[in-house]
Amino acid sequence: MSTAMKESWSTAQTIVRIDSPEKYSGVERIMLTAQGDLQRLLSAFFADVITVEVLYTNNSPRNVPASPEKPIIQRRKVLLKCRGVVVCTATSTVTLTSPECERLILDDKFAIGQTFRQMKQVPAFALKDVEVVGFPSREELRRTYTLTSPGIECEILEVFPSRRMFVNGDKWLAQRQRKNSEMDGSSGSGSE
Repeated sequence: MSTAMKESWSTAQTIVRIDSPEKYSGVERIMLTAQGDLQRLLSAFFADVITVEVLYTNNSPRNVPASPEKPIIQRRKVLLKCRGVVVCTATSTVTLTSPECERLILDDKFAIGQTFRQMKQVPAFALKDVEVVGFPSREELRRTYTLTSPGIECEILEVFPSRRMFVNGDKWLAQRQRKNSEMDGSSGSGSE
């Protein structure tokens, strides 16, 4: 299902419209329209630290500094976790076309959102797709979007493991922690 988002503003008004808004809760709509600041919004929602655990990064060769003519491409997959529980899995293709962005992502190991904050840039955002996958008692929420700014372009698929997370918040998190403890001796690394 393709979902469009439109945003407009004037001197005294702002409006963000997402197709079929009735299909999503208010918190889900906020998360679906996050523009490089999802980790920050999840931290506010859960009132706790959100950490990024890198599962893998694959980089194209770095023979010359990144440029529009010779971009460096990184494919990466990360887990966003709160209290050891996966709250989002993000799979990204990051195209770097400036030495500054190359340094921030590849050398300094900044996460994508922190890269934009470090550069003091608000990226252009395009929501490409939203899907609800699964069955009512176990629905995942997924979004695909792009973030673009001078020197960097990202295409990102994010999977939220359960829509219930946005309804029950701390209760859902506590249940996941208990379930993880029972499943693997309290390593806290699973998701619903």
